[in-house]
Amino acid sequence: MYLSVALGGAFGAMARFAMTRFINHSWGHTFPLATFSINVLGSFLMGMAFVLIAERVPAFESLRPVLMVGFLGAFTTFSTFSLEIVALINQQAWLTAASYLLLSCVVGIAALAAGIAIARAF
Repeated sequence: MYLSVALGGAFGAMARFAMTRFINHSWGHTFPLATFSINVLGSFLMGMAFVLIAERVPAFESLRPVLMVGFLGAFTTFSTFSLEIVALINQQAWLTAASYLLLSCVVGIAALAAGIAIARAF
C-alpha cells in the first residue's frame, strides 16, 4: 500500500510540475494561476474520485490510496498556495492575496461539490 501511495504521489507531483510550467509559460504568473488551477482541478477530481470509489464502484476501493492519497495529494498544492499568499502579503499585494485566498477556497469547494454532483449524475 505504501508503494502505491508513493507511486501515485510521484505521478501527481510530475503532473503538477508539468501543468505549472505550461500555465506559467502560457499566461505568466502575476496572479498564482497555476496553483489556483491545479487546486480547483484537484478538488474537482477528488470529488469525482470520492463518489466513484466510495459510492459507485466499491470494487475500486483499492485505488483510493494510489489515486486520492498519492496522486491527488501530490497534485494539489495547498502548501504552495499558503506560501504564495504569504509572499503576496510580504509584497503588500493585499488585493491579489485576498482575492487569491477567497477564490481558491470558494471555487475549490465548488469544484469538489461539482465533481460529486457530476459523478452522482452518471
